[in-house]
Amino acid sequence: MARKTVVLFPGVGVGHLAPMLELAKAFLRHGGGAVDVAVAVVEPPVMGNGFAATVARTEAANASVAFHVLPPPPPASGGAGEPGAEQDPLAQMVRFLRATNAPLRDLLRSLPSVGALVLDMFCGDALDVAEELGVPAYFFFPSGAAGLAVFLALPARRASMSTSFAGLGASTVLSFPGAPPFKVSEMAEGVSDDGEACQAILRIAARMPDARGILINSFESLEPRAVRALRDGLCVPDRPTPPVYLVGPLVSPGGDKEHTCLQWLDAQPDRSVVFLCFGSMGAFPRSQLAEIAVGLERSGQRFLWVVRSPPSAGEPSDDDDLDALLPAGFLERTRDRGLAVRPWAPQADVLRHRAAGAFVTHCGWNSTLEGVAAGLPLLCWPLYAEQKMNRVRIVEDMRLGVGIAAAGDGAVSAEEVEAKVRWVMGDSDGARALRERATAARDSAAEAVVEGGPADVAFVEFLKDLLEASQDMHAQEL
Repeated sequence: MARKTVVLFPGVGVGHLAPMLELAKAFLRHGGGAVDVAVAVVEPPVMGNGFAATVARTEAANASVAFHVLPPPPPASGGAGEPGAEQDPLAQMVRFLRATNAPLRDLLRSLPSVGALVLDMFCGDALDVAEELGVPAYFFFPSGAAGLAVFLALPARRASMSTSFAGLGASTVLSFPGAPPFKVSEMAEGVSDDGEACQAILRIAARMPDARGILINSFESLEPRAVRALRDGLCVPDRPTPPVYLVGPLVSPGGDKEHTCLQWLDAQPDRSVVFLCFGSMGAFPRSQLAEIAVGLERSGQRFLWVVRSPPSAGEPSDDDDLDALLPAGFLERTRDRGLAVRPWAPQADVLRHRAAGAFVTHCGWNSTLEGVAAGLPLLCWPLYAEQKMNRVRIVEDMRLGVGIAAAGDGAVSAEEVEAKVRWVMGDSDGARALRERATAARDSAAEAVVEGGPADVAFVEFLKDLLEASQDMHAQEL
């Protein structure tokens, strides 16, 4: 049988591109020469946040993967709405991705022997392209098993209600199969209010069971309750749930050994440094930066802090003046035990460094998995998207972190930063138990991806199904 091309479509945003690229590498490791891998990318219409630069770097580093940049659809077809109308970014993104169906169709027709299409969770409208061309379609869900369990259950749950989720009240506790209870206020952004973004998410979630299978970036021992619910069909009550394949943790292997922060870490004691990093969109106003700085200084702990410009300051650069952003004298007073860097650090390498002792994270799923794989306790400070729900999962279900308490406006005080940093690096029974659980989770993550491990076996099963589906498609064409 001729080699088949598997096309991966990660949608938009660095947070969705990065794990899909790790999935591409998994295909190359497991494909045995049976498949070629192509990645179809399209630059976001707004808030690219390094998307193009990430693609360029990754293309240069992965010569065996073919990258195809889709031409952007015309602005009108992206659903721009009425002139001057305020646009919901999530709704705008889904409209934009729907409008890329035409260039995606053209790409698939131009490639030889397309065997399957693997779609990001927000690319559900591309199922129409797969169906039209007779190509087997799978989803890659980058936010873990419990995230998928809730996502799949949303359409039926909303249909059974007489009001929006927001109409229940922010403090109302929701229960979904496979997930810990969480408040309405902890739902993913855009889901609770019945607005355009909510309707788009519900529509995509309702279509996801149409796929032949769903790959999940997680591993079974990390989320056993969610895996059981998915496999028992509890999340989609009115139709079969497609097979789910837990193929993670798919995380960056790192490899940037030259960054100055790593040289600084080399001089620190083992497990002594708190690492603070809040993702590609994790920018704070100056007032919050000041509270973090004061809390770190008072804690007396070693720290490595990735600082981004306040939201109104535009894209950060290495030339931005940290002294101007942080309280007067802070950098000088903490120079013997702390380091602040701008605007980026090699997170995977930092987390795996022997000196890293804890991770203050925004709870994005990629960062969560990287912290888990490194065996670090997590201090959870969610900012956007589904991160508040991830915090509940990390703290209540996985028991691998503690929450950082915020005021009603989302602000976190210096006192809270100081207290949680002291606690997680301290020697209380609770902190020691958390570190032990984090170490055990690290070992389980490593065991999942070795040859013969659960994630390895799951990927082999998925690849077998993909090749069988591709063979059936070829037979029908004949």
